[in-house]
Amino acid sequence: MKRKEIEYFVGDLVFLKVSQWKKIHNVFYVSMLRRYYSDPVHVVSIEEIEVRPDLTFEDEPIQILDREVKVMRRKSILLVKLLWCNHSSEEATWELEEAM
Repeated sequence: MKRKEIEYFVGDLVFLKVSQWKKIHNVFYVSMLRRYYSDPVHVVSIEEIEVRPDLTFEDEPIQILDREVKVMRRKSILLVKLLWCNHSSEEATWELEEAM
């Protein structure tokens, strides 16, 4: 009921939502696409993202933005908010500090 009709044509430029993925597939749900409107700040050189033959890529943390202690019933968990290479600050994620 809340779905809207989305239509793309061959040659249309779109964004593909792939954040947090480690493997990129060649088939997608159309809901993962967003219409692209040209903007020079969106240009990413091919050398910046190296995709392996098995369609995976390595994502590296480049900066710790924040730290937090999550208090559970019997223990505390240390978390860090990471900014990842080739991602914007809006896509920063909370990760276990011990895993970094």
